[in-house]
Amino acid sequence: MSMYHKLKADLQAGRFAPGTVLKQKALAEQYQVSRIPVRDAILRLKNEGWLADHGKCGVAVPEFDANEVEDIYLMRMRLEPLLQELAMANLNAEILGRAEDILIKMASDGLTAADIGELNWQFHACIFRAAARPTLFSMVEHLHRQCQRYIGYQSLSLNYQSRSQAEHHALLNALRKGDAALASQLLSEHISEAGQALVRFLR
Repeated sequence: MSMYHKLKADLQAGRFAPGTVLKQKALAEQYQVSRIPVRDAILRLKNEGWLADHGKCGVAVPEFDANEVEDIYLMRMRLEPLLQELAMANLNAEILGRAEDILIKMASDGLTAADIGELNWQFHACIFRAAARPTLFSMVEHLHRQCQRYIGYQSLSLNYQSRSQAEHHALLNALRKGDAALASQLLSEHISEAGQALVRFLR
């Protein structure tokens, strides 16, 4: 596992609490690596919104921010149904079968917050890629990456995973039937309800 994935998994698991200041030297010693992979991991995680600059010499773990969550979910509610609608014409049994395989993995025991966040993205990305709209896909992916630390936290801390899984399966069934209107409605509700639950908890 790369330094980026190790640090990201530890951030999502809550090993470093929001507000914690991290220094490259200390992280290099803690993970027993050189400063170069630590520096690269920090830069990547800053770009994804997982870390923020703190003074001249370090970075900090951002606090959980209800307004940030609300903004992210509002953008996802607009963009993801559009991307899914554009993908509908290109969906086939192979793509939907891969999506179902991901849902099966997501039902496994012993998943970490990082596992849940990544599998959630893989499920939706499997469908979205069929749209063949790389610019829109990239924007949606960025929102998911920003959201992942909340998704895993929400699934484990708010016991939201079973409900999320049921919604994923309902969405997959609508896609299999080719019901674009229902699939769009289910995805919008899936995003909206998850966002509202998390915003309520953070506030």
